[in-house]
Amino acid sequence: MSFEDKEAELGLLLTRFQNEPEDWHELYQQVRLTLNELKAYGMPLPADLVEFERDLEVELEARKEAEQRRARMDKVISERGKR
Repeated sequence: MSFEDKEAELGLLLTRFQNEPEDWHELYQQVRLTLNELKAYGMPLPADLVEFERDLEVELEARKEAEQRRARMDKVISERGKR
């Protein structure tokens, strides 16, 4: 598969995501997979997509932490509200 094919594949993925927002984790996995394929074939990694992958990773981690924090807060409210 050529570099241009991978670039086009990522372009389609991002266009699809732009038009129909889907799961951010799925997008992250697809971008990561494609970048890994480029790397495995010795092709250059587009700097903007490498940064995009890192940004997605940070965003997903922040969402996970926020969900965990919210669960802890809900637990305290629930337990303290029963008293």
